[in-house]
Amino acid sequence: MDNSHKGCFGGIFLVTIQETEIEEKGKLAIQRAKKIGKPILTSIVHKINTIDPLLFFQTGSKRYLGERFFWKDPSDETILVGIGIVKQIQSDQASDRFFHVENEWKKFISDSIIENPFTENGLGPIMFGGFSFDPFKEKTDLWSQYSDSDFHVPKFMLSIIRGQAFFTTNIVCTQYDDVSLFNKVMDERNHFLNSLTKELPLHSFNLVETKEIFPERWKETVDEVVDTLISGQMKKVVLARELRLVFNHLVCATTVLSRLFKEQKESFIFAFESGSDCFIGASPERLVKKKGNDVFSTCLAGSISRGKSPSEDQVLGDTLLKDQKNLREHQFVVEMIKEAMEESCEEVLLPDHPQLMKMRDIQHLYTPVIGKSKPNTSLLLFVERLHPTPALGGLPKKEAIEKIRQVEELDRGFYAAPLGWMDYKESGEFAVSIRSALIQGKEASLFAGCGVVADSDSESEYQETGLKFRPMLSALGGK
Repeated sequence: MDNSHKGCFGGIFLVTIQETEIEEKGKLAIQRAKKIGKPILTSIVHKINTIDPLLFFQTGSKRYLGERFFWKDPSDETILVGIGIVKQIQSDQASDRFFHVENEWKKFISDSIIENPFTENGLGPIMFGGFSFDPFKEKTDLWSQYSDSDFHVPKFMLSIIRGQAFFTTNIVCTQYDDVSLFNKVMDERNHFLNSLTKELPLHSFNLVETKEIFPERWKETVDEVVDTLISGQMKKVVLARELRLVFNHLVCATTVLSRLFKEQKESFIFAFESGSDCFIGASPERLVKKKGNDVFSTCLAGSISRGKSPSEDQVLGDTLLKDQKNLREHQFVVEMIKEAMEESCEEVLLPDHPQLMKMRDIQHLYTPVIGKSKPNTSLLLFVERLHPTPALGGLPKKEAIEKIRQVEELDRGFYAAPLGWMDYKESGEFAVSIRSALIQGKEASLFAGCGVVADSDSESEYQETGLKFRPMLSALGGK
């Protein structure tokens, strides 16, 4: 009997995925689990016809709400959508959390059975998630659904790599399982694929209230930090604030993602669910990407609004390129990232002068950095060394983070922190999760920050954070 399955939706056929092949791998995995007495991951990758990634994400809400993630890079080279969870890697250890996560990941994929005939990165088993900005900061209820280090390995994953679509099935079995486990997962997968529809069902919701969280107190804090910078050794401290939104219906993450696709296509677009909450955003800033030994990072600091006409836009851009405060702030970031990259790279290349990165609502000073990593240097080691850059923390790093911890009332959680993915080949990418929001039922918190230096003006910094709220405010239906 042929146990192959063809999923059909909207007239688009998936390639045949052989269930007998997965059964065979399942039997092998169970034998291995019995032999070594530990759970074994089986991961199988198939090439498929293209699926709308937003449709894949939304369809997953029926059964896997709270267990989904979404990732798109600015070039559209890599889109990853995961649903279901076969493994969580979490840590509330404040120290050595990067090492702990990497160690748990390596232990989890060791002895696994991976059937992946393709060379692209982002296929097979990957872990997706991130780290909180500061694990030593006192926690609030705002981020109660997330651990300080929180990663998911999906049950099913859609990867669209340079326009080619792939489907990964991950199954974890123990020594006590039998082949019926694999049949059950295949039935679950087939049911999901057959439930994909042609149209993307989006749910509407309207913003009914916008609440600024202690704006005057925030400005006072900026003034206090400026006084500290004038009289002390610190060069810069980044302060962030929160906007709380209330809606008339539950906020649909897919609707927000859809709007971000239209409005912020040049950004990293992401969503990461944990329990009842969803952290979502469109960040312009890469922290680090690793592809084999090639490493890429981004210096992004200094910003100004977009113009209402091409000529005004150019004037604003030219102003930013000559503005000494912004150039100085940008150079802090360049020096720190260059130094951090040189610790772990055999060579580092970057241009002498910043250029402009133009988003829909804002333009930034931008310097790309490229390196060749030293042997056996992991992606998470780069994440640890680069986080937080002076654009998100300040300078010097340690003193700035301590100052933020003391004076900032906001619990940043995953805001301004590393969020991304790593595959079993140790390639992957992390963005800095700015321009982001935490969706909680009928409410959402938006976050934005700015670099405070000795000549900062609290009202100007307040206006700058207002500008940085715009991308997510727009995606959530606000103005």
